[in-house]
Amino acid sequence: MTQTQASSPSRRSLIGWGGAGLALGAAAAGGAVAMAKTGDDADPAAAGTGGAVEFHGAHQAGIATPVQDRLHFAAFDVKTEDRAEFVRMLKDWTAAARRMTAGEPVGEGAYGGLAEAPPDDTGEALGLKPSRLTLTIGFGPSFFEKFGLSDKRPAALADLPAFPGDNLDKSRTGGDLCVQACADDPQVAVHAIRNLARIGFGKVAIRWSQLGFGKTSSTTPDAQTPRNLMGFKDGTRNIAGTETDRLKKFVWVGDGDVDDNAAWMTGGSYLVARRIRMNIETWDRSSLQEQEDVFGRDKREGAPVGKAKEHDEPFLKAMKPDAHVRLAHPDSNGGITILRRGYSFTDGTDGLGRLDAGLFFLAYQRDVRKGFIPLQRKLSAHDALNEYIQHVGSAVFAVPPGVRDSGDWWGRTLFSEEA
Repeated sequence: MTQTQASSPSRRSLIGWGGAGLALGAAAAGGAVAMAKTGDDADPAAAGTGGAVEFHGAHQAGIATPVQDRLHFAAFDVKTEDRAEFVRMLKDWTAAARRMTAGEPVGEGAYGGLAEAPPDDTGEALGLKPSRLTLTIGFGPSFFEKFGLSDKRPAALADLPAFPGDNLDKSRTGGDLCVQACADDPQVAVHAIRNLARIGFGKVAIRWSQLGFGKTSSTTPDAQTPRNLMGFKDGTRNIAGTETDRLKKFVWVGDGDVDDNAAWMTGGSYLVARRIRMNIETWDRSSLQEQEDVFGRDKREGAPVGKAKEHDEPFLKAMKPDAHVRLAHPDSNGGITILRRGYSFTDGTDGLGRLDAGLFFLAYQRDVRKGFIPLQRKLSAHDALNEYIQHVGSAVFAVPPGVRDSGDWWGRTLFSEEA
């Protein structure tokens, strides 16, 4: 798909960028099967390795899309008070995202323009395939305090309460808006966030960001379930991107979910992002039996207690009362179901010789008040896994519906009076 020069961001809007330092991944994820598909995430069709995911659709790509191997997630603070300037940035971001997800450079590219001006594209993705890049935008609760939008904040975008055991780092918490970049090549994901931050210079600035690798949940039926850094399979019963009925029931905001002021969210979803640090060294000294008791599954097959295969229906009462699977299962929570697409992370050490590593948890749902909040309340109070983890970063965002066509843009339903 080719974006015309007329709708590309101007060179003036691209001068400079206000992001924090970025660590560029050195190796591309290999062997991934790319999916060429619509933005509403239905019926993915096989494409060439490194292929493109369709940017347009009723829902944003990057939610039910088959999970890519790499992540660069960034939360931004809004710096401008000029509504028109911010809307112009959203349109420029959309034009850039449309090009980058198709494997094309931003604007006029990384070279060949005026020697006296910065190029339109930073250039580190030159020669790389699209790598199934998806870009997903969301607006945080604090965003609605700006531009006179307080009455547009959906009730389902609830502030997360303080949960027992939380030790949140303010520098890794919150944000006016977010962009989730997922790809099978880490450099493609980093390039996307870098260029959006550069386009947004003076209007937004990165508040915090997170690199992730090794997807810890799958949205693809029959795919091998990935393992987290504790060595256990994660996301066995996750919602698949082809389960349209479950997506409609648990993920997508419906017409009847919002009042007139928040009707702009119809077709969107709500995202909870949590940075969960794992006490790796303590876990690694625990016995195999204790590890399996904590999760309620065996480590080899991922089978629930007393069963032979991973996907066998679990008998929850056979697990210990504080087993993670037993407490998190929909049958233990009145049917609560969320769509997970988290990633592992390692960010050096904590200065005391311990790895700063864990899970960057990402979960989409139809209503935060009926999804993550009641589920986390139970887990934070009773889960045996709490001995080995701690939530250290947190944010929640309203993710609007997809960009319908070449004339549409991120956030149009929120900002356009006719919507």
